[in-house]
Amino acid sequence: MALLEIENLSVNYGAIQAVRGLTLEVQEGETVTLIGANGAGKTTTLRAVSRMLRPVAGRIRFGGRDITRIPADEAVRIGIAQSPEGRQVLARQSVEDNLELGAYTRRSGPEVRADIGRMYARFPRLGERRNQLAGTLSGGEQQMLAIARALMSRPKLLLLDEPSLGLAPIIVREIFSIIKELGERGVTILLVEQNARLAMQSSHRTYVLEAGQMTFHGDSAQLLGDERVLHAYLGG
Repeated sequence: MALLEIENLSVNYGAIQAVRGLTLEVQEGETVTLIGANGAGKTTTLRAVSRMLRPVAGRIRFGGRDITRIPADEAVRIGIAQSPEGRQVLARQSVEDNLELGAYTRRSGPEVRADIGRMYARFPRLGERRNQLAGTLSGGEQQMLAIARALMSRPKLLLLDEPSLGLAPIIVREIFSIIKELGERGVTILLVEQNARLAMQSSHRTYVLEAGQMTFHGDSAQLLGDERVLHAYLGG
């Protein structure tokens, strides 16, 4: 049984149908990526999984449980966390305050403090800036904070939305090194990323979305050599 199962999902923004009849799955321990042009429905899919958007049709299962209609805070409690597009850190709060917020579904105490320590060990620059306002961090540091904040809920599934957006190439490589490390540690990841080649190199499987629909999917390594993907998304 897959950890995440999406079946015939349709999601609207007002009168606009952003996702139509989408079916996909993510196995426990996998990194799966969604690629596609702007407006293809990638972020909409993540927001439906994290329960920030309500589908008009279809079903979402997590660990075998139907979560299609549960509220967003319940999604966090059962193990789904999202690092959103644009990072969306609390700019006027410290790095440490942002991390504590990530654990809001957990009872504050020694375990939370220990996890904050682990985040500082994993992201040393955050440890150096623990008392600094998040809004004064660089873009790369804010992205690290957004990922660390999501990990503070101890998720079973981590949703990453455009983690390289607006970052310099050297920082992008650092962020994807972190993503690879998380995958190697067994964190299950559903990744949306504008850099299709890098995303596919960092994932087990890839789904390609066009105009809200899944056009094809498969093993990421194989799709990297697929002529359709090569010409449409990889600049071949």
